[in-house]
Amino acid sequence: MLINDKIRQDLFTEVEGLNDENLNRKPSENEWSIKQILEHLYLMEGGIAKNIKHQLQNGKVVNADKKPIEATINREIKVDAPEFAVPTSEFASVEELKMKLAATHQHLLDIENTADEKDLEAKGFPHPIFGDISLKQWIPFVAYHEQRHILQIKEVKEKLSL
Repeated sequence: MLINDKIRQDLFTEVEGLNDENLNRKPSENEWSIKQILEHLYLMEGGIAKNIKHQLQNGKVVNADKKPIEATINREIKVDAPEFAVPTSEFASVEELKMKLAATHQHLLDIENTADEKDLEAKGFPHPIFGDISLKQWIPFVAYHEQRHILQIKEVKEKLSL
């Protein structure tokens, strides 16, 4: 979980000092605000954690090959957010979002710390681009996904002159 902790720290550093007004501003009608990116991240992390937990209890063995999940960082490849992780346009504060991100982060950490290592390696579920990913690889995938969106946050800050 070390990479997840480091990237989460990088994420919080990137939004440090932003007021709630700027956090909720969109650079254009069809682009996400920083608030929406953060909401997407906790929805995604929470959804992945829930799916890992479900697969640990009920999943089948897939013995997925190791995937190049680091490629997730590449923003040239566009992927639509799954329905469960599409953010709303409702106003939210930095503190509120940080609390939600802390909760999903802790949930994923708890699962990793209590799961049987063999189950994490043998079981998995599909990703829309990579195909079957082991539960063990889904954990750092969350960090690479977050790193991808840190780059997006930097782009939004630049467009909004923040």
